[in-house]
Amino acid sequence: MAFIKIQDVIINTSYVAAVKLDSQTSSGEKSISILITTPNFSLFSWEFMSENIAHSQWIEFTGQAANALRDYFTSCNNVIDLMPQYCEPNIL
Repeated sequence: MAFIKIQDVIINTSYVAAVKLDSQTSSGEKSISILITTPNFSLFSWEFMSENIAHSQWIEFTGQAANALRDYFTSCNNVIDLMPQYCEPNIL
């Protein structure tokens, strides 16, 4: 488990379900969106889980926060890229 602090938000990376690197706000500003999914436990029904077992929420960041998060989530130290942008030249 790791935590990311960005401005006044601290995110537990265990709950990051998805990241949209190239989002845009309604005004057209570049942003990054993170989908946070957390378990939805009821204090009185531990044995009887309802169908809605998780709560999800998209959080959108712009400006310097978006740039910092984009750097974090595109770093090979933090995320494995299965389809890297660079290609090795073919040798004939």
